[in-house]
Amino acid sequence: MSSGRFDLEGRTALVTGAARGLGRAIALALAEAGADVALGLRDRFRDEGLADEVRALGRRVLPLQMDVARLDEVDTAIVTTVDQLGSLDLLVNNAGGGVGDIPAEAVSVADFDYTVDVNLKGTFFTCSAAFAPMRERGFGRIVNLSSQAALIALPGESVYCLAKAAVSHLTRCLAIEWGQYGIAVNAVAPTFIRTPGTEPALSDPEFRADVEERIAALHRIGEPDEVAGAVVFLCSPAASLITGETLVIDGGWTVR
Repeated sequence: MSSGRFDLEGRTALVTGAARGLGRAIALALAEAGADVALGLRDRFRDEGLADEVRALGRRVLPLQMDVARLDEVDTAIVTTVDQLGSLDLLVNNAGGGVGDIPAEAVSVADFDYTVDVNLKGTFFTCSAAFAPMRERGFGRIVNLSSQAALIALPGESVYCLAKAAVSHLTRCLAIEWGQYGIAVNAVAPTFIRTPGTEPALSDPEFRADVEERIAALHRIGEPDEVAGAVVFLCSPAASLITGETLVIDGGWTVR
């Protein structure tokens, strides 16, 4: 298989939650593979230098105001991407988060709504907004960020777990509905990855040791590039017959 099978030259990507962590790594990996990149940001003026890094790779870049909990911003971001970059070929729904370490019986309605909104509702309606331009071109690649939490029960994370499980099943549903239009929909499900978001929890030596033990095969914390590489693969011609799948990137945690 030639290296061109992983080439994204001529494609336009949109990554949500792009400012830091996994989103940042994914945006840079897509640019390195040849794609122009629209950056979905909660504050378009605070990209932590990411736009300059993408430009340095010789790619076009478009910072966008895009809080996925605000559906008006989602719709505007999709339209602006197509208008200014000419198309939308690749969508990575990375934005997520939630309120964790709360027993199920103590979860408030506000905590529930926030976690479901940013992980599931935002993903659903971003996919929905991207459908029209992808259908018009007869081509699309969507990669949703699920989590190993979709496959296991994490104490204190019931709402996050259910939201990510729903993302994985949504991925299957959209793959079946949209395959006829040339749109493939997949997901990745990472374990604990070393990012600014996980840094507070992983800085606790006892917690970190427990996580490394549960990552049963490799016994180490993941790095953002290890998720970004899988996303590039799913967006590339090499994955052209793959749809409806959730690729688990967990170092062996869930097969234990």
